[in-house]
Amino acid sequence: PAGIGLVIVTKTVLPEKILEAYGAGERDFGENRVQEWQDKKETLPTDIRWHLIGHLQTNKVRFVIGQVALIHSLDRLELADAIEKQANSKGIPEVPCLVQVNMSGEESKFGLDPEKVVDFVKQMPARQSISLRGLMAIGPLTEDEGKIRECFRKTRELREGLKKEFPQYGWDILSMGMSADYRIAIEEGSNMLRIGSLVFPRDGAK
Repeated sequence: PAGIGLVIVTKTVLPEKILEAYGAGERDFGENRVQEWQDKKETLPTDIRWHLIGHLQTNKVRFVIGQVALIHSLDRLELADAIEKQANSKGIPEVPCLVQVNMSGEESKFGLDPEKVVDFVKQMPARQSISLRGLMAIGPLTEDEGKIRECFRKTRELREGLKKEFPQYGWDILSMGMSADYRIAIEEGSNMLRIGSLVFPRDGAK
C-alpha cells in the first residue's frame, strides 16, 4: 500500500464532503474540469495537492500552471505548446505531466494512440518546462476482466520501453485504475489510482 498513490476524484463532490476526506488525512484530490476545480479550491485548505485528471483545453492552461501538482492528461502537441508558453510567461521552470494513452482504442476516450507515443515524446525536449513523469490510461468500459487487464498490461509495457528509450525523464508514475477496476490495475503495475465513487457514493456527491 505504501507504494501506491491515491488520488481521490472529487468531480461533482461538494467542498464539505472533500473536507471529510481531508480530515481523514488525504491530500491528493483530482478534478476533471478546470472551472469546477477553481470554484472549490478557493474554499479548501491550501496544502491540498490538486491533480488535473480530465481533458485539458488549451484556453484553460493558464489557470492550472503552477496551481496543480500533476497534469494527468497531456495528449497532444497543441496542449504541450500551451503549457510551455504559460510556464515561460509565469516563470515556472517545471510542469509535471503524465502522457495520456488511449490504450483501449475507444473513440469516447481522449489520449494518444499507443503507436504515436514515442514520436510525441521525441518532441518534448523542445518544450523544456514539461517534466514527463509517466503514463495515464483509462481502462475499457467492459466487464471483461481479460480486456481490462490487457489494456493495463500494455500500458505498463509501453512505460518500460519509454524508460529505456528516454531515460532523461522520470517515468516513475503509472496512473491506472478507478473504482471499478483498481484491483486489476494494481496487479498490472499501477502505482497511482484515481478513485471517486468508492469514496464518495453517488448520493453523497449531490
